[in-house]
Amino acid sequence: MLKTLLSATLIFMTSIVVAQDNFEKSLDSVQTLDDVNLFFKKNKKAKGKVIVFNEEKHKTKMAEDILKMGIGSKKYFKDAPQKTYYKVIEKYEIPYYRVSCVYLDGSIKSLEEINNIRQDVISKYKQGYRFTDLAKRYSMDNTAKQGGDLGWFTYGDLHPEFEKQVLKENHSVNDIFTIDIPEIKAYYVVLMTQDKKLIEEAKVLKVTEPRK
Repeated sequence: MLKTLLSATLIFMTSIVVAQDNFEKSLDSVQTLDDVNLFFKKNKKAKGKVIVFNEEKHKTKMAEDILKMGIGSKKYFKDAPQKTYYKVIEKYEIPYYRVSCVYLDGSIKSLEEINNIRQDVISKYKQGYRFTDLAKRYSMDNTAKQGGDLGWFTYGDLHPEFEKQVLKENHSVNDIFTIDIPEIKAYYVVLMTQDKKLIEEAKVLKVTEPRK
């Protein structure tokens, strides 16, 4: 009886090890984003997705460790309740930009009122007022809370017309200018706060090994 139990246990443990090896080998075969779809077709019980880590936006120790990894590398973090792997599929640098703005809502204020406010903001900024204080006073959206700062952004993050006028006009740091987007009744005073910066990103497959 004891011999039978030991044999059954050995077979069970061997099957777990084989399943784990097969899962890792399948994960090792993932080299591109197209491979990710094939991986999930073969491992239907696995849960995961591709996520993007950005060196400016993600400041956790995990993100720092992952961004140091090379393409094709994988690792798991022991403190997770289930064994969760992170595998780097792509790494690249893309240009990011940073501005602060005062947003004025054309559905609430007339164009005459908006232009008067914008002239006042620009005049006060040139007199030495801090733009953060002006944004907190005049801006009509949630960015007022952070002094108008939009954070780092790249192509596709904001309204196309806003991006066009910020990114393609070769503005320098501390340039202050206006942007009109009449079709959405949005009007801005914009301050360029940072030079263009190449920021590293990594596309990573995060996948949790299925429970046995």
